[in-house]
Amino acid sequence: MGKDGIRLKLELEKVFLGMDTAIPLGIIVNELVSNSLKHAFSGKNEGEIHISLRSGRMHGSEDKDSNSDRDCLEGSDFNYILTVSDNGKGIPEEIDFRTTDSLGLQLITVLVEQIDGCIKLKRDQGTEFAIWFNI
Repeated sequence: MGKDGIRLKLELEKVFLGMDTAIPLGIIVNELVSNSLKHAFSGKNEGEIHISLRSGRMHGSEDKDSNSDRDCLEGSDFNYILTVSDNGKGIPEEIDFRTTDSLGLQLITVLVEQIDGCIKLKRDQGTEFAIWFNI
């Protein structure tokens, strides 16, 4: 992974994605893993980045996690979820990933909108981005 002691855990279902979904998701994963490697483990010798892609029906208003920045799109149904998480130091509460000056996080937000998805951030025990989408 480029940093000794940082492990990558993958849990990926076999899913056929069209180009219009696969390319944005690939860029999103690249940006999120890059952010984890750059920021999450500074001063640490060990850590884990976890990437998961799974099917599972979710209604947009069902997931009312109090640690999330915003509820997903009301009334929307999603069939797949991509999560990228790490057990690093986490993104500070005062940073809103939707309005930050970070080009990478801006790109992620735009790409999620491009695939008509929904993104949520959990900040407990590191950082977890969850992206719901359909194919």
